[in-house]
Amino acid sequence: MLNQPSTTRPYSIRWIVILGLLTALGPLSIDMYLPALPAMAKDLSVETAQVANSLPAYFFGLALGQLIYGPVSDRIGRKIPLYFGLSLFALASLVCIVASSIDVLLIARFFQALGGCVGVVMARAAIRDRLSMAESAQAYSMLMLVMGAAPILAPMLGSALLIWTGWHGIFAMLLLCGLACLLLIHFYFDETLPVESRRKLTVGQVLSTYAELLKDHRFRTPALAGGLLGAAMFAYISASSELFIDHFGVSAQNFAWIFGFNAFGLIVLSQLNARLVKRLGVLRLLHIGASMQSFGAIFLLCLALSGHSTLTTSMFGLFFVVSGVGLTGANATAIALAEQGQRAGMASALMGALQFGFGLLAGLALYMLPYALSLSMSIVMVVLIGAGLTAVYVLRWRERRAMPPVPPTGA
Repeated sequence: MLNQPSTTRPYSIRWIVILGLLTALGPLSIDMYLPALPAMAKDLSVETAQVANSLPAYFFGLALGQLIYGPVSDRIGRKIPLYFGLSLFALASLVCIVASSIDVLLIARFFQALGGCVGVVMARAAIRDRLSMAESAQAYSMLMLVMGAAPILAPMLGSALLIWTGWHGIFAMLLLCGLACLLLIHFYFDETLPVESRRKLTVGQVLSTYAELLKDHRFRTPALAGGLLGAAMFAYISASSELFIDHFGVSAQNFAWIFGFNAFGLIVLSQLNARLVKRLGVLRLLHIGASMQSFGAIFLLCLALSGHSTLTTSMFGLFFVVSGVGLTGANATAIALAEQGQRAGMASALMGALQFGFGLLAGLALYMLPYALSLSMSIVMVVLIGAGLTAVYVLRWRERRAMPPVPPTGA
């Protein structure tokens, strides 16, 4: 059976590479075009902030798509949703290439996300189908490296394409990536969910399961913590191009290095997290990461209010906000899914949807506040991280309540 893999070779390198490429579609689509936002705004005759609204549109597509693909793939298998999602991603990328107005771009980006998020959903599902818990941990670690490396490489590739081909070439590259993934899926990816293991879920059952998850505090509280703390990073992503390129005068090429520096911090802490979790525990590491993010956000707010924001000082604060996600993301997910049993797949989809949903709200709030961008960004971050840290404190309070009392010692 597929869920009982061989102990000698649980998966091939080719299989895990394909899953890694599917997983990378999301970060590539978010980060590759960030250096081009000012150039796109000029060509479309709008402000950079209006083009940056394509990021909330993308986050909305990611949130909605994950809620749909999870239960659909449990019903019909993994390969058919991949065909549909990757085809939609490629078609939407083509529309982005020829977009001549901001409205067309926003709509195309939404459908690009709706198609592209199939990759990460099906990659997680395929690993869960085929591998044991220990083998899955190894496979997920490889995918995490891809997820961490993509934000470093994507802006660099986007900057190079911006010089050579203009911003249209960035979406042409995403189109080629989508088509390449389609070919790989068709020729080298076998269905991982056998017919006898598929669940015939109705729409009502799906909605009922999602409602039950939101009522379950064992899922709800850590999911809110992870979603809110992760959304602070999406606020940074939404503001980064205008902040660094338009406000601080950084070139598109240097922007890629700055963006990659923060992503590198996230990789380092996520890998350090795997080494420390047995020693310090999941909840304590979640608390440390949330505290790091809080420090960074408060530091940025103080800078913005004092009027002393510089490129160097802003980078210092942002490093703590972004790198802290390396501790908060994985640990919040582990706590949220720990006791979900057969609902783990849909719980994972709902948690991803919550994170990108909060990212959508963060991006919208960023440009609704009537302040300078640096102040608006720091306010949004402080609110999100403050709420996320509150959820972490609730988790720690519940943990202390659940601990048995220590018996008195001595005579």
